[in-house]
Amino acid sequence: MCGLTGVIAPHPIADLAAAIAAMNRTQHHRGPDQDGLFVDPSGKAALGHKRLSILDLSHGRQPMSDAEGILTLVFNGEIYNHNELKAELIAKGHPIKTRSDTETLVYAYKEWGAECLPKLRGMFAFAVYDKRDGSIFLARDRLGIKPMYYGRHDGALAFASECKAILAYPGFPRELDLQALSDYFSLMYVPAPKSIYKAIRKLPAGHWLKAVPGGEPVIRAWWDLNFAEAPEYRGEADLKRAQEELLACLEESVKSHMEADVPLGAFLSGGVDSAAVVALMARNSQRPILTNTIGFSHKAFDESAYAAETAAALKTQHRDFRVEPDAIASMETLSWHYDEPFADSSMIPTHYVCQMARQQVTVALSGDGGDENFAGYRRYLFDRFENRVRGLVPSALRRPVFGALGAVYPKADWLPQVFRAKTTFQNLARSPMAGYFTSLTHVHPAMKAALFSGDLKRSLGGYDSLSVFQEHWDRCKSDDSLSRVQYLDFKTYLVDDILVKVDRASMAHSLEVRVPVLDHKVVELAARMPSNYKLHGGASKYVFKEALRPILPAGIFNRRKSGFSIPIEHGLRGEMKEFARAHLFDAGGAASLGLFEPAGLKRLWDEHQSGLRNHAFPLFSLLSFSLWHARFMGAEIALPSSLPTTAAAATIAQGNP
Repeated sequence: MCGLTGVIAPHPIADLAAAIAAMNRTQHHRGPDQDGLFVDPSGKAALGHKRLSILDLSHGRQPMSDAEGILTLVFNGEIYNHNELKAELIAKGHPIKTRSDTETLVYAYKEWGAECLPKLRGMFAFAVYDKRDGSIFLARDRLGIKPMYYGRHDGALAFASECKAILAYPGFPRELDLQALSDYFSLMYVPAPKSIYKAIRKLPAGHWLKAVPGGEPVIRAWWDLNFAEAPEYRGEADLKRAQEELLACLEESVKSHMEADVPLGAFLSGGVDSAAVVALMARNSQRPILTNTIGFSHKAFDESAYAAETAAALKTQHRDFRVEPDAIASMETLSWHYDEPFADSSMIPTHYVCQMARQQVTVALSGDGGDENFAGYRRYLFDRFENRVRGLVPSALRRPVFGALGAVYPKADWLPQVFRAKTTFQNLARSPMAGYFTSLTHVHPAMKAALFSGDLKRSLGGYDSLSVFQEHWDRCKSDDSLSRVQYLDFKTYLVDDILVKVDRASMAHSLEVRVPVLDHKVVELAARMPSNYKLHGGASKYVFKEALRPILPAGIFNRRKSGFSIPIEHGLRGEMKEFARAHLFDAGGAASLGLFEPAGLKRLWDEHQSGLRNHAFPLFSLLSFSLWHARFMGAEIALPSSLPTTAAAATIAQGNP
C-alpha cells in the first residue's frame, strides 16, 4: 500500500524536482518506508512514490522502470495473482528478477498495454509514463478500492492518490465545485467523478485514463458489474450448490489475500462478515490469527463482547481495546486525511481500530463488502416492500394519493424506520430510483432549500443530485429491482463512502487493509445469483450466511445487525457541542462563508439542542465541511509534521494481550 503522484506537461516545468518532492511529502503517511522520485530529463514529466513495504521488502522500490528505461511506473495496491502473471511473462521473454508485484506489473503493461487490466486480480491504482511520446496511463481497480485523483492546470496534468498532493502543485486552483457540494449534503460524501474541487476529478472505479502532454485525457471503462442471472441458478433446487460454490470462492479469495512479508491480522466485529474472513484465514494459517476490535462505553454502539465470543470460538489471538474517543481531536485530524468534506461518522471508530491494529500488524483483512454483495442493509428490505406496493397501485394514482398522504402525515424522526410512514408515503409517490435515492438522502431537498444561501441556489441553477443515481440506474443491465439498487450502491456508496473511509483511516496509520469479500471473483459470482438467494423471505444475506453456517459459531447468525458508528446525536449535545458551535457560527465558520443561510443553520442547531428534532446528520455534515474548508481553502497545504498527533486522542485500555 502506497501513495503515488505525478505530473506531465507540454512544456518544461520550472523547479519540477522541487514540485514533485513537495507533492510527494504530503502523502508520507501512505508509505513511510521508502521515498522515490523520477524526473524526466526533458523537465516535462515527473513521478513520485511513497512506499509501505509489504512484499519483497528488499526490492520493489518505485518509481520502477523496465530494463530499457522506456516505461516508468508508480503503483498503489496489491496484485494477488502476480506469481501466475510473472511465470507467463517470463515465458514470453521478459526479464523479471524480483518477487515484487510492481515489477510484474511493469512488464504486464509492457506486454499487453491496457489489456493487462482484465488479467489483474487485486486492488490497485497505478500510473505508467511512456518516454517515447511523453504520455501517461492511469488505471484504477474494478471496485475502486484504491483511489486516483487527477486535475489540469496551466497545460499540466497532475495526478495522485490524494487531493492534497495535487493541491501542493504550485498554483493549482482550489475553486469549489458547487454541484459536488450539493451532492455532499445529500449523500455525506462527494460521488465520483466529481471532487469538491472544480479542477480535480476522481478516476472512476474500473476505468483507465490516457493523456499526451497538452492533450485532452481519454477515459474508458474497462470493467463493469453485470447482474444478469446465471442459468445454473434456477431456484431453490440449486441453492445448496450455490452455497458450496460461494464458500469455495470466498476461501480461495481469503487465501490469496494472505500473502505478505510483514505481520498480518484482521479486524473482528460482532458480525458475520468479519467473522467469515477470520474463520477462513484460520483454515489457511499455521498459527492463530491476530484479531483486533474496539469497544465503546455507549452500549448501543458496542459489539466488543460479541467479537470476543467469536474470537474465542475461532481461537484467535485477540486484542480488545476500550476507546473513549475524543471526537474533537479525531475530527481535526481526519479533516487532513480525507481531503474532501466527509460526514460518515463511522470514520471515527474506523480511525481508532486502524490505529490499534497498526500496533501489531502492517496488513489487516476486513469484511467490508458483504452487505453490498448479499443485500445485507435493511434498506434493501424497505425498498423491496415499497416496490411491491408500487406494483399494486397504478402509476397514475401513486403520485397524487401517496403524495397527499406524505404531506399530511406527521414527521417522526425518533421512531424506527419501519414506523416512519411519512417517509414511506413520500417514497411511494416517487419512481423506484428516486425513492431509493431519497431513502439515502441525509439533507433532503426541502432542508437544502432552507439551508443553502440564495447565491448558492442561483449558482446551482436547479441542479438536482438525483442525477448522480440516474446515470448508474440507466447503465444497469438488470430489470430486477434489488439488483438495480445493489448496482447503485456499488457505484456510489461503496466506492465513495465505505472504501474511501477505509483507505483514509488505514493509510493515516500506514496500515494496509485488504477486502477479500470484494475480490472481483466473489463479486461477480454474487451478482450472478438470483435476488431471492440474497433476500430470502425476510432474511437478508441468506446464501452468504447459509454458506458460512458450517464454519461459524451458531450464535453469530442470530445477532441484530449493528452499524459501526458512534452516537453523534448525543455528542453534538454533549462533548462536541462547543467545538461544533464554534466551527459553525464563529468567524470563519460555516455560517460566515456565504454558502448557507445563517438563520436556517441556527434553526437546525436550536432544534437539535432542544431535543425537538434530531438533526445530527445535517449538523455533522456542516461541521465536517467547515473543518475541511478551514484547512484546505485558501491556506497553504501543511506538511504532515504539523498535524496533531493521534496518540493522545483516545483513552485506551488493552485487554487479552
